Amino acid sequence: MYSLPIQNLIRTFSKLPSVGKRTAERYVFHLLKSGKKDVGELALALKNLSVSVKSCSVCWDFSDRSPCALCADPKRNQRVITVVAEPQHAQVIEKTGRYSGVYHILRGALRPDAPERIKTLKIHELLRRAPVADEIIFALNPDLSGETTMMFLKSKIREINPSVKITRLARGLPVGSDLGYADEITLENALKNRTEAN
Repeated sequence: MYSLPIQNLIRTFSKLPSVGKRTAERYVFHLLKSGKKDVGELALALKNLSVSVKSCSVCWDFSDRSPCALCADPKRNQRVITVVAEPQHAQVIEKTGRYSGVYHILRGALRPDAPERIKTLKIHELLRRAPVADEIIFALNPDLSGETTMMFLKSKIREINPSVKITRLARGLPVGSDLGYADEITLENALKNRTEAN
């Protein structure tokens, strides 16, 4: 049986996505073998993350300032909003260098088996931005959750702004894939060839 501090850190690491108990143990013992300097650097980085990073009051991305750099950039088209499920997905699109609008981070997607998730997503915040949008692009994963989210949001947005153009990424992305793993060329083509959401 490990001592309590080791057990607590293993339990904490196990909460991370794709980290099981054995992987968490490896992380803990790697840190213990590395010495106090590495542990101190990790502790400082986590503390800085906790203290410095906040939610952007416009798009709900994580940033060290609010509004974030993209939302505050006067060169960005504030009337074209791309809706993504996770902050990492916006960064993947940014890497294409072909998009000049802004983002809205939902922080997840609706799931048919978990209707209560609607309360945790940044849906109301998106709907507050909809009246001034010229175009809303759905860049959600092409799976059941992404499709469910898009259909729900599309009807709500139409109630608020019937004239807004609503598009989605072209279907070049394979169904069931994760947007975060799409390569830049596929994403660039999907953005360029986006279609009306129907």
